[in-house]
Amino acid sequence: MFSRTLKPVSTVVAQNGTKNFSTSCQRNFKVVVAGASGGIGQPLALLLKQNPLVTRLALYDIAPVTPGVAVDLSHMNTPAKVSGHKGPEELSAAIKDADVVVIPAGVPRKPGMTRDDLFNTNASIVRDLAVSIAQNAPKAILAIITNPVNSMVPIASEVLKKAGVYDPRRVLGVTTLDVVRAAAFIGEINGVDPRSVTIPVIGGHSGVTIIPLLSQSQPAVKLTDQAKIKALTERIQEAGTEVVKAKAGGGSATLSMAFAGARLADAVLRGLKGDSNVVECAYIKSDLTEAAYFANPVVLGKNGVEKNLGYGQLNEFEQQLLKAAIPELLKNIKTGEDFVKK
Repeated sequence: MFSRTLKPVSTVVAQNGTKNFSTSCQRNFKVVVAGASGGIGQPLALLLKQNPLVTRLALYDIAPVTPGVAVDLSHMNTPAKVSGHKGPEELSAAIKDADVVVIPAGVPRKPGMTRDDLFNTNASIVRDLAVSIAQNAPKAILAIITNPVNSMVPIASEVLKKAGVYDPRRVLGVTTLDVVRAAAFIGEINGVDPRSVTIPVIGGHSGVTIIPLLSQSQPAVKLTDQAKIKALTERIQEAGTEVVKAKAGGGSATLSMAFAGARLADAVLRGLKGDSNVVECAYIKSDLTEAAYFANPVVLGKNGVEKNLGYGQLNEFEQQLLKAAIPELLKNIKTGEDFVKK
């Protein structure tokens, strides 16, 4: 039932031919991209520069090229003012007074690596960013892309708790790429525009924790053979590995992840602006399952997550997927929480 509200972000073409994620702007927002010079960060910043809800776009990274990326984007004839911030000494200025902080910072996956292999490096990055957010923009909404997302969201949450500024409504893990992939694959199978497909993807953002609710897809998936449904489910779960292998050592999913991150950021901004019925899937603090954090459709509003919509009725196959996902989620969450405690 909830998938009916999961409309893909609409785009409009401005007079200059630029595609925008929203059609009107009633408030001004500062958005920060932390990790802005990387493979995800640069295309994500490009997309956000086109969003009319973004008034100020602050780019942060430790890479020397960051100021140049900001200058490059500033030459685009869209309203957002862009600033570049390089290195830890400029982190506070980048974060200060942010409304939304999108975090793609971290090292990418390489062939043979799992998301858990990335943990030690990326955990330290997210921890340090969360510390700065607590100090400089405690009311900001965090959208965490850094992998493994299942562990990074608990890390940021624990840091904000220690600082006394934690609001579970404002800390989101970006699982939108799983939704985007599911819609793309179903669109191909059904022979329809993938933008017309709505489907909730619940659980987490790695392997068996990714649970596409194919039974709730609209339009319905044109598959009746259970083996094919299982194969599609597994393709969605392992789609990241599909990209890693295809790039043959050249990186992981960057462009599709940037698209998905921009889509969620736009939804967050529309919620902040006061738009009604803004629904996306996100990985959030939750009490719907044994796992303390869980992804499913949520309503986004002026305080971040306004309502958890849950995941509706699961068929027997999906119930088994959920059963398999919970132990992995519990392990991932504990890993993140233990990192901060240590």
